[in-house]
Amino acid sequence: MADTNGSSGDAFVYQSFIEGQMSWIAFIKLSVLIVVTLFAVYVNCVILYVLNSKPVFKETSRYILFAHMLFNDTVHLILTFFLFFFAVLFLKLAKAVCSMILFFDSTTFYIAPLNLAVMSLERYVAICFPLRHTEIATQKRTGIAIIFIWLIGCVNILMNIITAIVLDPNFFSVSMFCAYEQLYLQLWQPEVISWLNAFLFASVTLIIVFTYISIMITARSVSSKKDSAKKAHKTVLLHLIQLGLCTMSFLYAIVDRALYVVTGSGTSLYLHVQYVNFLLLLILPRCLSPLIYGLRDDAIRPLFKHYFCPCFRKFSTAVNAQ
Repeated sequence: MADTNGSSGDAFVYQSFIEGQMSWIAFIKLSVLIVVTLFAVYVNCVILYVLNSKPVFKETSRYILFAHMLFNDTVHLILTFFLFFFAVLFLKLAKAVCSMILFFDSTTFYIAPLNLAVMSLERYVAICFPLRHTEIATQKRTGIAIIFIWLIGCVNILMNIITAIVLDPNFFSVSMFCAYEQLYLQLWQPEVISWLNAFLFASVTLIIVFTYISIMITARSVSSKKDSAKKAHKTVLLHLIQLGLCTMSFLYAIVDRALYVVTGSGTSLYLHVQYVNFLLLLILPRCLSPLIYGLRDDAIRPLFKHYFCPCFRKFSTAVNAQ
């Protein structure tokens, strides 16, 4: 049964890559994956350091949510890489350890769109209800929203782990290849997860589209707020683009099955395209968050340049958070 989560557990099917191609080509492909992952993690960590360096970032709801998104994407990238690495090396893990890894990998996967929805709602309140923004978007309420995001994000994987424990009391006593398929003990599990996925992303899409349209209407009707509203609806539009990138991860299993049917599992073409599919649909979307958000922010960009590389340290580190 294919992994309907569309997350990095699909790397399990990629074991045939090493099995069929233990060569310099395999080494190059693994090296590219390592370099891309390490670079993305480094960029995220630099921006997280920037966001932690100034009080204004730690006190503003918008930046708190952005820092949470970067932290979430960083954790997901690292776990995605390790799951892929375990699959490639045919490593078996204790089910308790594997379940914990899958729990955080799946949860961070679902947190991404949920965090985007909350970020869009924060911009909606800032533009449509500016007088109440400081009252609604407080640090405490932002923290509570993040807690709810984590609770909702872990529902799918928690349901699978609990089901596995109930159906197999000895579930944690053996080792297994670390993949989501190992948690599917009943035929109804993938179907339920598919429906939950559809409901989740439909809800998030409606929220982002609603906030985008509302901000556009406000931008046209209130002349004094046109500049702020224009920036806000551009930001929400970026949220919609980022949601599309998140959705790309769900397409991985579908594309992989299509490749299997068209080329056959044992062909060299299938192995090469499958690697590109994994890199583009599971890894790359998580690498774009800092480029889409952080580097376009006038308050973050100069600080990022300062800390990213010594050659940029001639730039001013003044903060102008808006």
